[in-house]
Amino acid sequence: MATTPSPSLAELLDGHVVLDVECFDRLYLNVYQPKLQTPGGVIYFLHDHRGNPIPSPALFRPMGDAYRKAVTKFAEDSGIEMITFKAGNRKIDVVTPYLEKAERPGVAVIGKAQEIQRVVMGADVRRDPDTGCPHYSFKKVDRRVTVYYFYALDEEWGPSFLKMAAYFPYPAKMWCNGHEWAKRQLEKKGVGYTALANGFASADDPAELERCCNRLGPRQVQDLFRRFLECIPLPLGPRDFEAGYTWEASMNQIEFSRTLILDRPARARAFFDRVVESAAGLGRPSEIELIFGRRVQKNTPGLFRTTLMHEGVEPRISIHYKESREKLYLKEGKGVRLETVINNPTDIGVQRRIEHLGELGAICRSVNRRILDVLRVASAPDLSTSLFEQVALPDGRAGSRTVALRYGDPRVMALMAALTLCLHQVQGLTNKSLRPLVATLLGTPYGMSNMSYDLWRLRTNGLIDRIGKTHTYVLTPKGIRVCLFYTKTYRRIIDPLFAAAAIGAQARAAPELRDALRTIDQAVSRFATEARVAA
Repeated sequence: MATTPSPSLAELLDGHVVLDVECFDRLYLNVYQPKLQTPGGVIYFLHDHRGNPIPSPALFRPMGDAYRKAVTKFAEDSGIEMITFKAGNRKIDVVTPYLEKAERPGVAVIGKAQEIQRVVMGADVRRDPDTGCPHYSFKKVDRRVTVYYFYALDEEWGPSFLKMAAYFPYPAKMWCNGHEWAKRQLEKKGVGYTALANGFASADDPAELERCCNRLGPRQVQDLFRRFLECIPLPLGPRDFEAGYTWEASMNQIEFSRTLILDRPARARAFFDRVVESAAGLGRPSEIELIFGRRVQKNTPGLFRTTLMHEGVEPRISIHYKESREKLYLKEGKGVRLETVINNPTDIGVQRRIEHLGELGAICRSVNRRILDVLRVASAPDLSTSLFEQVALPDGRAGSRTVALRYGDPRVMALMAALTLCLHQVQGLTNKSLRPLVATLLGTPYGMSNMSYDLWRLRTNGLIDRIGKTHTYVLTPKGIRVCLFYTKTYRRIIDPLFAAAAIGAQARAAPELRDALRTIDQAVSRFATEARVAA
């Protein structure tokens, strides 16, 4: 009995996406003192700036004690409750009731915990042979120290927190959520929406929601950081700030998501099931190169893999690269979430300073879009007859009949396979980056002029576009369809059929497959005879 084939990802999406949201999700930032990150900077601060005759690590304790007292006094004077987090507590669950009761912007609750932090300790005591005065060296070590969580309700960002260590040089972290920021912007404009956890299930004006999400950048994050520093007690004072001892923020963990809300939850579930089928091999090193646009070599640190996890009944796909990963999962059973999680911006060639947030967001947006495009095409790599003829047959364009990319030609098939390996490259394709791949797959000499000619053929057929006036190219949607069709059909159909057609000692296929091939050949010959076409 014939079975109905499963719908492709394109069929599940086209005409059924009611909301498509691309936005920063969780932002977790490092907060640090730039001038106190080296031993020399610490000595200068203690001796030259603070005026201590001996820059001793013994000075750290009274400074920490004074800060702990300042936090306690701030909580008492402001009527803010201070709670101690216990081991195993999920902090956001503990503080949510306090945030929900907050009636105005500001610190809602202060949490206290003991955590491992990177702090400065003194070591290697040496004494001056003439004066007998001790000389200390300083180094950074991991130590368990007191940290304070200042949970606040911000007028622009909603729930957020800043965590400050109570030990020198007072490292800190700041957390906020881009979707929560977008919600506040819609509320200011009077645009209604339905929340989906920290995201969106619907919006009365999707175009305005898109504009809000696109507007979020470094300036808004810096404004939140500045407001935090103005409303909480700090371990350094005005005299220190005037001397340039100010905190700065850099990117620690950044999440950028794309959420697709479909017209029916059942369709979202079917979509994700098809994604699971198509994405099982995306964690291989060759595929990681595609998704993140970074080269994976033998000495590249980290594990490159795809993991499929189940949290309750909701599956989650994670594709790992170094310290970063791409996540695909169902958002509360109603939407499909693609989420790029960057735990180290240098993994993708971006500096950590917060002013580079926009650059990192653009790369994450490209990764999310390209992985979705490729999954859609990979689930059903079919071509229309007209598109296949346009690409595969010569038509005299540009005064040359050799512009065609003939299906089955070894050089063309190697070129298409190389393009398939570069589908997710965010930086684009160049003669230099693509030529080694084609040469390896072709197995024969393949020079720069050969690559230039093939790039011209690809561009003439509309399979690649040039980026501005550079010599860098990107695949077009049509190019993605063509290279996947050529590569997957040749590998999965033509090669097995040639194996089945072999006879004698060269026969590699089972007799049943060879019989099926003969049946297909007879059917094609009969159809050709009826159509008066030579088979």
